[in-house]
This record gives sequence, structure tokens and C-alpha cells, in this order.
Amino acid sequence: MNEDLNKDELEMNKDQHIDEETLFVVSQTFKALSDPTRIRILNLLCSDEHSVNHIAEILNLSQSSVSHQLRFLKNLRLVKFRREGTTLYYSHDDNHIMNLLKQAIEHASHV
Repeated sequence: MNEDLNKDELEMNKDQHIDEETLFVVSQTFKALSDPTRIRILNLLCSDEHSVNHIAEILNLSQSSVSHQLRFLKNLRLVKFRREGTTLYYSHDDNHIMNLLKQAIEHASHV
């Protein structure tokens, strides 16, 4: 019976082949979530949009560091921005990733 189950699992895995583009996007997403500064920024953006200066102030980071991380996250389409005058306001752009981040934080909190 175990052999039958393993055969079924192998057949299912064959059907779930990941194309190269999807594989790259998934690995980049996990790369984005592997950096503590990016996690802090995304966690802050879970609740509301913030300007670069406000993010830097709240997280006690330099403006250039925040800008660099936001550029990385924007390129992955994890954050988006809107312009108001000369100020850019950033917010999260992917509810799936935010849910994944929240679950990871919740998981880590229960260890």
C-alpha cells in the first residue's frame, strides 16, 4: 500500500512541474523575504502607506538604505508607490506575499 501511495505522489509531482520563469520569481520572492530590513519594511507597509522619510524614521534606518530596499521590492512588484507633490508614498502591492509574511511572523512567534 505504501508503494502505491509513493507512486501516486510521484505522478502528482510530475504534473506540478514549475516552469523556469515561475521558479525564478519564487526564488526572488524568497530572497526578498530573507532580508531583515526588507521584512521590517514590508511589515510596516502591511498596515498603511508611508513615505521613505517616515519609514526611515520609524525603523531607525537611513533614507538611502530604505530607498535601496524599496527599489528592490518595487522591482519584484511587492510594493508600489504614489506621488503626492515631491513625496512618494509606498504601500504593499501583493496580498499573497503579505499573507505569507504574516504567517511566517506568526509561526516564528509561536516557536
